[in-house]
Amino acid sequence: MGLTIYRKGEQELIQGCRRGDRIAQKQLYETYSPKMYGLCCRYLKDPMHAEDALVTAFTRILEKIEQFKGDGSLENWIKVIVIREALAVIRKNQLQRNETDLEAIENRAAGIQDFGDPFDTEELLCMIQDLPEGYRTVFNLYAIEGYSHMEIAEKLSISENTSKSQLSRARAFLQRKLAQFDKMQNIKRNDITAR
Repeated sequence: MGLTIYRKGEQELIQGCRRGDRIAQKQLYETYSPKMYGLCCRYLKDPMHAEDALVTAFTRILEKIEQFKGDGSLENWIKVIVIREALAVIRKNQLQRNETDLEAIENRAAGIQDFGDPFDTEELLCMIQDLPEGYRTVFNLYAIEGYSHMEIAEKLSISENTSKSQLSRARAFLQRKLAQFDKMQNIKRNDITAR
């Protein structure tokens, strides 16, 4: 039996994985794992936890590849499993902190897009990574993945108000960080022009 290289397309790759072909499984992992690792890192601050979630997710993906019906894209199907696993790691490690002091929370600004200057994507991702675990999880699910507060509440076993509270706090945190970043950029610009 010769080596099979899957270059013809996604369907052939899926069929290879369904047959348990190690080369197809390796190619599936190598194709999607870099992007999915980034997704795990958005939810899990610790790179080791992100790596654990990724490996477990891909184990589940290969076990459940028969369930992929082809209704949507393979990447989106994989993404759903990876997000579920990242959330499971958060719960397992008790990293999710439930913020319950809802009455003291003011509804702050609508979002981070109100800032005038575009920020470096890397800098923004670092700021998101600095969010406390609960804030980061809700922010990612709502602002990046597009889930509603009702869906987030269901996924995380929290109330919708807690989800809204976490998002509000995350936005306020990010706005403070972005304001600090903007202030530092202005200081640097003024320092350069003063020379």
